[in-house]
Amino acid sequence: MIIEIKVPTPGESITEVELASWLVNDGDVVEKDQEIAEIESDKATLSLLATEAGKISLAVEAGEAIAVGAVACTVDTDFAGEAKSTPAPAKEEAAATTKAEDKEVVAEAPKQDVASTSYPNAKVSPLAKKQMEAAGLDIDQVINGLKRLSTKEVDLVKSMPQEKEAAASTRASSFIDATASREAERQKMSMLRKKLSQRLVAVKNETAMLTTFNEVDMSAVMNLRKKYQSKFIEQHGVKLGFMSFFIKAASLALKHHPMVNAMIDGDEIVMPEYHDVSVAVQTPKGLMVPVIRNVETLSLDGIESSLKDLAEKARKGKIGLDEMTGGTFTVTNGGVFGSMLSTPIINPPQSAIMGMHNIVERPVAVNGQVEIRPIMYLALSYDHRIIDGKDSVGFLVKVKEMLENPAKLLSGGVDPEQAVLGL
Repeated sequence: MIIEIKVPTPGESITEVELASWLVNDGDVVEKDQEIAEIESDKATLSLLATEAGKISLAVEAGEAIAVGAVACTVDTDFAGEAKSTPAPAKEEAAATTKAEDKEVVAEAPKQDVASTSYPNAKVSPLAKKQMEAAGLDIDQVINGLKRLSTKEVDLVKSMPQEKEAAASTRASSFIDATASREAERQKMSMLRKKLSQRLVAVKNETAMLTTFNEVDMSAVMNLRKKYQSKFIEQHGVKLGFMSFFIKAASLALKHHPMVNAMIDGDEIVMPEYHDVSVAVQTPKGLMVPVIRNVETLSLDGIESSLKDLAEKARKGKIGLDEMTGGTFTVTNGGVFGSMLSTPIINPPQSAIMGMHNIVERPVAVNGQVEIRPIMYLALSYDHRIIDGKDSVGFLVKVKEMLENPAKLLSGGVDPEQAVLGL
């Protein structure tokens, strides 16, 4: 019986997707619910599953665009179960035979002199020489087969004893001449990347985007993590990172400055009372922004657990469209890549995004004395059409206060002593 496997809809308004890659070959026997392909839309990457077990026949090529609801492949259920029909001993016997044949081929390979006339100063280790002789290769063939030099080769040359400058120069020039390339690689832009490009340009053209900055002394948070990290992991099963502090502080700051959590809908301003925080995650497919729901109700361990799960799904391409939509505010961390300062771009239809950066020891004035403290620069890009300078600057100041005094995270962002006194 032939079963058609059609492309599922990834979400509303999406009529076409790209079949990014097949995870099986044409003619393979697959099992029910086995992942057989990756489908990429302009919003997310999804998996295509086999609805029945059997022999698969591919209907489209990898990289082709295909309409939602169209047939991607067919499965012949008459072949179901054949994938496991070969007994394990037979496989092992075949593998052993293959290894034996390989040994015979290696033993019969013609040996030849590995010396080179083009590279007389090239040095070959005994093990490499043995491999080259067994494979019938000489130095010229090995060097000419190199496509490019890596840091491994550079470090190797740097560690060589300095015999003669002229000889070393000759060796280096020979390597460079032999491996120089003028080739350029071309890759087709994915639907996700194309959509991201369009959205970024649209944000710059359609919003009155400004960015305000502040700096945070990370001493208190770093000391807190260092002191309680082991106990935190033991009790909650996740590591305590910096991101959870910033996300929690941002949520509390949004209560004091609700316009930063607002967005424009036509002629109206919508101000959600909940805080669905989007977190930018870099993946092999491009930038994805999964959403942590109702951050205002979560503790630090809850934020860390949600963040870990969503980030893993995003990097593996297993995240659903519903997990990437509906955010009200975004946090992005360029510091993991070494960024000192940046102006993050707003994630529409949101009106603000907070950017974290690397932590660097800098001299700062503390009580009239110059001290070295771990400092992070914070940035808040916002849509000036609905967020005024008072709210944007006040938001970052509030975040700064809570991170420099983490006890304020327990008192809603106000001074603990004032909270006790009801002030």
